[in-house]
Amino acid sequence: MEAKYTFAKKIVAEAGEFLRQHLHDNLKIQIKSHFTDLVTHLDQQVEADLSQKIVEVYPQDKILGEEGTSDVSMTDGNVWIIDPIDGTTNFIVQQEDFAILIAYYEEGLGQFAIIYDVIKDEMIHGGVDFPVCLNDEVLPAFKDKELEQGLIGLNTGLYAKNVDGLANLANHTLGTRSFGSAGIGFARVLKGQLLAHASYLFPWDYAAACILGPSLGYQLMTTEGKEVSFQGREMVILLPKMKEKEIRSLLR
Repeated sequence: MEAKYTFAKKIVAEAGEFLRQHLHDNLKIQIKSHFTDLVTHLDQQVEADLSQKIVEVYPQDKILGEEGTSDVSMTDGNVWIIDPIDGTTNFIVQQEDFAILIAYYEEGLGQFAIIYDVIKDEMIHGGVDFPVCLNDEVLPAFKDKELEQGLIGLNTGLYAKNVDGLANLANHTLGTRSFGSAGIGFARVLKGQLLAHASYLFPWDYAAACILGPSLGYQLMTTEGKEVSFQGREMVILLPKMKEKEIRSLLR
């Protein structure tokens, strides 16, 4: 497993370097489901490059990617879940606050994951057999604090509509922050900068956080308190396990 983990970090770093080199290219932008749901040729190229490198070395492994194959079963052998540019709109408009996300599962069990903030060159990585690190530094586990001492990652639409009671939760904290990238938001939680992060996400958005969170004392779940299904979009929250009861009491 260590060889595969090292390989994953290497190809993600290479993909990040590629994106930095092409950051100011003329982008070919396509609209997917809505004018705010965008994809560029670089999203597609990075996913294709990562997938090709994986299958060349591990030909029996399967790929579940945002821009490619999406009908792979999580329990069907070895599965890599890839989001090549998490925060595509940020990538297009701001050229920052986007991430490469990779999560590796075997028979439905998470083994290791990577959240790579490309512009900051910050790679959060770890797994079942590996400590969760920010680059080469092991990240500390969550230390208990009051809700009133923390911030929540939450976009304005979810707050304005009080979806699943998330505004109720936010109103018991110092406030909300919105990043336009689930990976960036989850990274802020894992680094201790946010108390929790909630959003309406696909599996490739949350799979990495699902693996990285537990060893630092965080749990990814639906806002109903259920395990994520890895089927379609779900309203999910990454929160400190020791604060789950208190946070859940404010939701819905």
